[in-house]
Amino acid sequence: MNIKFFYDGINFRLKRSERKKKFLEKIIMDENKIPGDLFFIFTYDESIREINKEFLEHDYFTDVISFGYSEGDIVNGEVYISIETVQRNAVEYKVRKDDEIMRIIIHGLLHLCGYKDSGIAERKEMFLKQEELLEKFKELSG
Repeated sequence: MNIKFFYDGINFRLKRSERKKKFLEKIIMDENKIPGDLFFIFTYDESIREINKEFLEHDYFTDVISFGYSEGDIVNGEVYISIETVQRNAVEYKVRKDDEIMRIIIHGLLHLCGYKDSGIAERKEMFLKQEELLEKFKELSG
């Protein structure tokens, strides 16, 4: 089990990363899966746009892109997060930046656990799950 956070040349560092790692492990185990190698890479808008174009053939900015490499019940993958988009979203939705960052980390992890958000029903299920988990995290972090 190996959860790591990386910073792609950006002036940002995650606060209380060990607490976040433990919570992410719990999410995976609550899904009856095993934490494997998980890499969360914080980057800029332009970098995530290039990833989006190259791998998903979408030419636009996004807040998060997940690439799953799971084997059986072992959850492996990479989650790319644009800190610039996350910060703009926090302002737009009038939420704390730290909460929005954790929301996006959880969202990316849920994709690696098998959740999808392409249809309306899937999007609703995933949104409710991520919001429930974010509230749990906030309660535990008090």
